[in-house]
Amino acid sequence: MIDLALLRDNPEIVRRSQAARGNDQGTVDIALEADRSRRAALAAFEELRAEQNAFGKQVAKAPKEEKAALVAQVKDLAERVKQAQQAANESAETLAAALGRIENVVVDGVPAGGEADFVELRRVGEVPTFDFEPRDHLELGEILGAIDMERGAKVSGARFYFLRGIGARLEIALMNLALDKALQNDFIPLITPTLVRPEIMQGTGFLGEHADEVYHLDKDDDLYLVGTSEVALAGYHKDEILDLGEGALRYAGWSTCYRREAGSHGKDTRGIIRVHQFNKLEMFVYTKPEDAEAEHLRLVALQEEMLTSLGLAYRVIDVAAGDLGSSAARKYDIEAWVPTQGAFRELTSTSNCTTYQARRLDIRHRPEAHEGQTAKTQPVATLNGTLATTRWIVALLETHQQADGSVRVPEVLRPYLGGLEVLEPTA
Repeated sequence: MIDLALLRDNPEIVRRSQAARGNDQGTVDIALEADRSRRAALAAFEELRAEQNAFGKQVAKAPKEEKAALVAQVKDLAERVKQAQQAANESAETLAAALGRIENVVVDGVPAGGEADFVELRRVGEVPTFDFEPRDHLELGEILGAIDMERGAKVSGARFYFLRGIGARLEIALMNLALDKALQNDFIPLITPTLVRPEIMQGTGFLGEHADEVYHLDKDDDLYLVGTSEVALAGYHKDEILDLGEGALRYAGWSTCYRREAGSHGKDTRGIIRVHQFNKLEMFVYTKPEDAEAEHLRLVALQEEMLTSLGLAYRVIDVAAGDLGSSAARKYDIEAWVPTQGAFRELTSTSNCTTYQARRLDIRHRPEAHEGQTAKTQPVATLNGTLATTRWIVALLETHQQADGSVRVPEVLRPYLGGLEVLEPTA
């Protein structure tokens, strides 16, 4: 939910944000009118309630013989108060719905436009070249006995898979490398629930235009399977006032993730690039709003350290406003080079959600008070970013492959694989 004070005081900022995202600017005017109606209805209710209270005192003091005559007025006033309260409640619901149609206000400098309008910020590392015809990650995975798509489909359907043998070990090694990186940088590790309540999924902004990508257990359960531990991590402090006096709260959530990948038929159906289930270690930060942009850059730096240590060539892009999720005010993606595709493909993203999620989930902090005063609580800012996920195996296998189908293990991963230096074909 956006800041209502910003909407009232600077509606043009909100309009520009909606325009940059390619959204209808008329939603801003609808929300402003809903806000005016809510305030008018609330004022009418409070005025009637004050009148009711005053009249109640008058009735209490009236002589016994006059009280009977006042009963009709009491009932009439009570009914008017009830109707005014209902009108105020309905106007509040209308306002909430209107605000819900406005996505987070983008940060200054975010490129306008859609998916193709990102800005490339930098490229790091040398794109690998080969003196042989490189194999794609699935062929390598099959040669190594690491990936089994056929049995995954047999057991669960299309876009499911088994990681077996060295494939399973490789993913666990990646996740443990990322966990150590998180621990070295003051993140608290969490293994999170993968089923969450509707209000948590709604609060994080995942039930908007991308709701068709989310698995839902309906009927008796009414729970959602998360597509990222960001959802559970955002809900972790729902309805709480946080102490940020010692700095930001940083968590690293390890979980299995589920995505329906609706609307992506025919895209990346080969291998494990776009699948329905995967593992991920997600960074999540609660911080003061004024510190959010600096924290965002810190998360990007940690992601780059990981990819550089793994010997992957990559680029960092500033995602255009129209390609942001509803909660993100700015998002940086890091895309690694995939040799057989001759292209950079997304491995990580990190988003600054400013106070959008915190307002929806009622997560606040109390700023430092001036002398003799108690500071009013304010929403925190939330940020998230990937530190490792199953898809990284794609770039790792293809980048470090050798002519015989073996794959060199990046030095940083070897301690997590018992010192193994080369993944050898099993045939």
